[in-house]
Amino acid sequence: MSSLKGKVAIVTGASRGIGQAIAERLGREGATVAITYAGNKEKAEAVVNAIQGYGAEALALQSDISNLTATRTLFQQVAETFGKIDIAVNNVGVAVYKPTVDITEADFDKVFDANAKGTFFALQAAAQYLSDGGRIISLSSGATRQSIPTGGVYAASKAAIEQFCYALSKELGHRGITVNLIAPGVTNTDGLIMPADALDHLIQSTPLGRLGQPSDIADVVAFLASKDARWVNGQTIQVNGGIL
Repeated sequence: MSSLKGKVAIVTGASRGIGQAIAERLGREGATVAITYAGNKEKAEAVVNAIQGYGAEALALQSDISNLTATRTLFQQVAETFGKIDIAVNNVGVAVYKPTVDITEADFDKVFDANAKGTFFALQAAAQYLSDGGRIISLSSGATRQSIPTGGVYAASKAAIEQFCYALSKELGHRGITVNLIAPGVTNTDGLIMPADALDHLIQSTPLGRLGQPSDIADVVAFLASKDARWVNGQTIQVNGGIL
């Protein structure tokens, strides 16, 4: 039985990587899925086709998370197209890794506009459009618990998302809406670029002895989106193989 049949989900930044895995996993569970992409329409349409292959409805919409008007339009359009929204997954994020002394104002704004400001207003839109009993799931990062050199701005932007979600979980509880976060560890996507020796060190440092895969993250999102997670609220779940 499809656990999310009849539900409508938005997954931002879902043309590749973790977002793609999340969108396809929700589609396999029977949800109607609207995905967003920044610029690669071809990849986004491939994700839509994959979801439709599972027998679920899907739609790809180009949207810029750092543009507040675009975010509000996104939620309105999905609600009007499918009649409701039950699940919102905030996956879009950008990172800049530089020593603190080299971070420019443009670097800072790029990261905080997308991650902190963009996600905040996506949460605001979700609070306005989600059906009672809905699910909001945001992607944080293991970097909020274990700092690394050059990662201060990125980690701080993700920590802001955590605080936004904790507050919102208290605000929406009376409507039966849960608000949770997932903090992935290092995950094997095409955006993972690091020297082979550093990668090997990470694998050896992980108790489960491997890198995370997008499906590892997507499976936990599917759980949080389901009725089985009805009593999980205001939490950050570390999905990292035990490395932290």
